Amino acid sequence: MCVIVWRYTGDAGRADAVFKPIRTFSPPAMDFAGLLPFPALQSLFDGQYPPSLQWYCKANFFNEITDEAIDRQMTNARTLPSPHPTMHLYPVDGAAHRVATGDTAWSFRDANFAEVIVGVDPDPTNTPRLLAGARAYWSEPHPLSAGGGYVNMMMDEEDETVKAACLDNYARLAKIKKAVAPENLSRINPHIKPS
Repeated sequence: MCVIVWRYTGDAGRADAVFKPIRTFSPPAMDFAGLLPFPALQSLFDGQYPPSLQWYCKANFFNEITDEAIDRQMTNARTLPSPHPTMHLYPVDGAAHRVATGDTAWSFRDANFAEVIVGVDPDPTNTPRLLAGARAYWSEPHPLSAGGGYVNMMMDEEDETVKAACLDNYARLAKIKKAVAPENLSRINPHIKPS
């Protein structure tokens, strides 16, 4: 099933008009869009993902979502091993595009979508299957991606993948890290090595 979580921050009196084309595009299986406090939005899926589950994430950025990319997503969606694994696709727009590539650590200012592949399983003995499934899912659409992904959604990435996530900013970030953290204490997750 595809779940679309909309967040509308405009005039509340216009919300029905804004959502009308979305609601008439195709009849949804369920629709509970309405006024919702932000903490409630942030906890919508807590029931499906209680503490103690095993997690593994991979990430891609996309400049556009082509028909081929959608086909590859659908192929992978049909092979998910349980109800827990998901693929999240977040729009990247607004303020994110108004900052130059070199102004912050994050380089993919021209990306329009951030994809996160989330392998989840309650049973630790399924870890090999969880890892293999998430990696296979990620590798299928990756050739159509912008070449990198959101580094906070990467787990055990190789150096080249981390460099791809930082693009031209990697060398500058490595120099900064050498100046402020040469002992490289923050190295458990994907990290930038001091140079």
